[in-house]
Amino acid sequence: MSAERVPRGIDPTRAHPARRYDYWLGGKDNFAADRESAEILASGFPTIRLAALENRKFLQRAVRHLTAEVGIRQFLDVGAGLPSAGNVHEIAQGIAPESRVVYVDNDPIVLVHARALLNSSPQGATAYVDADLREPEKILDSPELSRTLDLSRPTALILVATMHFITEAEDAHGLLNRLRETLAPGSYIALTHATLDYLSPERRAEVVEADEKSGVRFQMRSREEFARFFEGLDLVEPGITSIVDWRPDVPPEQRPSVEDVSMLGAVARVP
Repeated sequence: MSAERVPRGIDPTRAHPARRYDYWLGGKDNFAADRESAEILASGFPTIRLAALENRKFLQRAVRHLTAEVGIRQFLDVGAGLPSAGNVHEIAQGIAPESRVVYVDNDPIVLVHARALLNSSPQGATAYVDADLREPEKILDSPELSRTLDLSRPTALILVATMHFITEAEDAHGLLNRLRETLAPGSYIALTHATLDYLSPERRAEVVEADEKSGVRFQMRSREEFARFFEGLDLVEPGITSIVDWRPDVPPEQRPSVEDVSMLGAVARVP
């Protein structure tokens, strides 16, 4: 992306998670700083692109389950990232055209491309909120959200590959709980999160070193730490597991190893 095309409000010299993720997914909406950060992390975790792709697959499976099997028709996707094939509204509205989706992200490039996200079915609706998870009130008070979703009805809150950018010092659990407490009974929360649990001590050290050099704040969490996000919720089978093993749609021999993906995932119901 050339300097002439840098949208206002963007510092192209600093890596951003959404643009770095776009690079791993094969997109073109990223800058040299994003690519450099992505390659630094890949030097310590060479299968990072595979992990990004598996996150998208988890997202799509979770949305299919929630739409087709549970009957959810409202989705709040926080940390949505740049548009790519198989967005939440494409999956949900492909099953139930009346589904309504609000995307949230804090990168101006995502805002520039929001129009690509808003191609809703005539029966449903989509909207985009320019906000950061660290400012939950900005999300909850946004007119785009109130015009699109009725939070008094069951809603799926989606945080795929998002919470590991929120550190304990930033009160990750408090931020999630602020969104969670607005959800009606019968709502669902879907999360994925990077972990070191599946790696050997040597590989863990390599990942941590690369992460510290990458320029993007990142906090790995163990299964026990990840489970805290679901306290008081009813986990959907198979519970907390590697994302490659959460309701897979391919046989075991066609799935990547849990080590090469190193991501935990789960979906849970709000009682």
